[in-house]
Amino acid sequence: MEVLGIDIGGTGMKGALVDSVTGEMLTKRFRIPTPASRKPKEMAKVVADIVTHFDHKGPIGVGFPTVIKNGVCKSPGNLHKKWLGRNVAELFSEQTGQNVTVVNDADAAGYATVNYGVGKGKEGLLLMITIGTGLGSGAFFNGTLLPNFELGQIPYKKYSKIELWAADSAKERENLSYAQWGKRFNKFLNLVELIVCPDHIILGGGASKDFEAYKKYITIETPVMPAELKNHAGIIGAAAAALQ
Repeated sequence: MEVLGIDIGGTGMKGALVDSVTGEMLTKRFRIPTPASRKPKEMAKVVADIVTHFDHKGPIGVGFPTVIKNGVCKSPGNLHKKWLGRNVAELFSEQTGQNVTVVNDADAAGYATVNYGVGKGKEGLLLMITIGTGLGSGAFFNGTLLPNFELGQIPYKKYSKIELWAADSAKERENLSYAQWGKRFNKFLNLVELIVCPDHIILGGGASKDFEAYKKYITIETPVMPAELKNHAGIIGAAAAALQ
């Protein structure tokens, strides 16, 4: 079955058709910049534009960069405050005229890695960390999703949340070297290891493709590896979530 997966990020909204059995992307990724306002109406229109681009009629899964509970946004995260309390699934379904499943973006990336990637068959507590505008985190225990592990929200020093200090956006904003940023990211992983003691950590998001450039700065005991699907994990996992 062909499923449309859409991955919404702070800077870009990407989609592709995915084979639900193999997890293979059947089309090239189609990307539209995230509207500067990051408001519901404008972002919903982009979702509709992606659906129209693929002329898709069928299941649609969307990975969304905030806490999602039963389709409702429980925290605006790095988006506009108007998202708080909004039923994202209903909004996107109304805009597209089709049934849309919405999950947290890191949960979506986790679905990809436990169904089709390096996380498949791994037992214990597996964390999927997506590195982008923020630090998303998806948790799976023996392959079952534990929703809304928002570890990027941990307060840190003068910051309201550690992702403001250790996400890829901080590296770009402050023009940090991989050595400087890698040590920050390692601090975040140290806190994660202390708080939840995972068995495996898999990295996704845009910065995962550059893992070789900063892996030597990661010193925690928990095994850390990049997702094989890298920046496509969000799209593939969103498609998988639509069939859960």
